[in-house]
Amino acid sequence: MNIQLVESLVNAIKSLSLEEQELLGKKLKDHPSWEIALERIDATRKAIYERRQGNPFETDVTEIIHQMREERDRQFMEEIVSE
Repeated sequence: MNIQLVESLVNAIKSLSLEEQELLGKKLKDHPSWEIALERIDATRKAIYERRQGNPFETDVTEIIHQMREERDRQFMEEIVSE
């Protein structure tokens, strides 16, 4: 933890006028926090779960990655052969 930085920031904030402090507070509140992002992720997860009626995804992600790698390898080989 950078204590000196925190102390400098506190001093800088204290030196602001009331109007500037209010603007700073508004800017900080307007910026989405990790908690808001986490709430959105959770809401999206719940919506997907409800839409799928609790059924898990049938697609194996590992298999998709394997297929994509094979496709990419074929593309590379075609480029090498055509040169």
